Amino acid sequence: MTPIEALYHQAKRRPRQTAFIAGDDVWTYRRLAQETERLAQALMARGLRPGDRVALHMFNRPELVVAYYACFRIGAIAAPLNTRFKTAELRPLLQRLRPSLYLGEARLYPQVTPVEPAILGAGSRFIVDGAAEDDRAQPWAELIERAVDSSTLPDPDDRAPAVLLGTSGTTGQSKLVVHTPATLSAKTDSCIRMGFETWQIAVNAVPMMHGSGLVTMLASMRYGAPMVLFERFDADAVLDAIEPQHCSWMLGLPFMFIELLARQRREARTVDTLRFCLSAGDVCPIDVQREFATVFGVPLRSVWGSTEATGSLIHGLEPGPVSRIAPGADIRIADDNGAPVPRGEVGEVLLRGPNVTVGYWVEEGRIDPATSDGWFHTGDLMRCGKADDLWFVGRKKDLIIRGGSNISPVEIERVLMTHPGVRDAVVVGVPDATLGQRVAALVQLWEKPRDAVLRNILAGTRAQLADYKVPERLKVVDALPRNTLGKIDRRSAVSILLDDEADEAVAAE
Repeated sequence: MTPIEALYHQAKRRPRQTAFIAGDDVWTYRRLAQETERLAQALMARGLRPGDRVALHMFNRPELVVAYYACFRIGAIAAPLNTRFKTAELRPLLQRLRPSLYLGEARLYPQVTPVEPAILGAGSRFIVDGAAEDDRAQPWAELIERAVDSSTLPDPDDRAPAVLLGTSGTTGQSKLVVHTPATLSAKTDSCIRMGFETWQIAVNAVPMMHGSGLVTMLASMRYGAPMVLFERFDADAVLDAIEPQHCSWMLGLPFMFIELLARQRREARTVDTLRFCLSAGDVCPIDVQREFATVFGVPLRSVWGSTEATGSLIHGLEPGPVSRIAPGADIRIADDNGAPVPRGEVGEVLLRGPNVTVGYWVEEGRIDPATSDGWFHTGDLMRCGKADDLWFVGRKKDLIIRGGSNISPVEIERVLMTHPGVRDAVVVGVPDATLGQRVAALVQLWEKPRDAVLRNILAGTRAQLADYKVPERLKVVDALPRNTLGKIDRRSAVSILLDDEADEAVAAE
């Protein structure tokens, strides 16, 4: 069932039931379907046709949900823009997209104002709230008012591009991952294996311009499960809403669960309706998973996913960076030549299936393939454990090679996180003329650092790891560097550690 089919199915089956809640605003399936139809008609009245791009520049809000489904309804391509981007980052992205329409928020639009009309037409800019200080930007109401009832809306092609999702972009210009109604359908169909049921109510605090936030929305709609939508992640707001809104599950990034733990410790809220939580997008430390289970009384499980292919792996049954192969998924753990490695050995995860992207958007009329010989090379290194458990070892490109020895930063991060004073950590390789790379780390502490604490952290690490894996440079930071999707930015971590003026850097003895 494609996303738009799922919406109209729910609107017909349970029109008065809640689709999602945004603050005090309750949206039923009927209301969402009606507003989707109105916007779809308005887009057609403005001349949009299948394949045209619609830039979506909003935080999580009802208009963003409506805009996604309106694009799906007419076969336009939804192109969500990162809300953290500045003009210098948005301009080249919009150049690649050449959108026929821009739908944005007043507080975000100033970053778009300088973009030339040749890239984003002066008459194609609409603001969903308030007013923008730019004569070229028109209110959303004017767009909707142009809707004309018509029975000529096109039937969207299930195999045509439907959404373009940006990757993290830690190495230059981000890629635009292409998904179709068919691949989105395969993603949401796989969510049933994660325990989705109609009665469950989701917390959606991950930006819906991000794959995780979008999949949460689509899965909730697919299974008729209400969703509580948060404009932006705020740990206190989420905790305050869980019990009153009867929220039962949440998918989020590791830093979100770390913050939820900190806020719940500071001010305990009743969270008895919560049933499970899933951590995606980055490695969630084992200690955080265990402590979350203790404090909240429900499991926090890791689930692997990528913008290109979510759904091939489901959450593991024990704490740690472990996922399970989803029933029917086609997965191979391979060496550098693509040959399968024996069970227990580390290799790159290759996968294929209906949930895998059709490619990367370059420009109109050009989509580069994302697979090789039919397989998508994830770049993630894993080993196969018992049964169908896959243990994440690290990103292939993030491996540290010190004096010819391969070192997994994830392994060292897990050990650093076992120290009670460490709140979060990132391990990277820094250049070295003799060994090629040396191991270095940034740590975020719960309390103000003291030299004795840093020495204790290193001593504890040395007791658990071979000497060549122990960080030779350790620096305390107020917060770990993150990219525009909230994931750890390892390139920035390297830059911080290479700063000669970096204080509180400790050489390992």
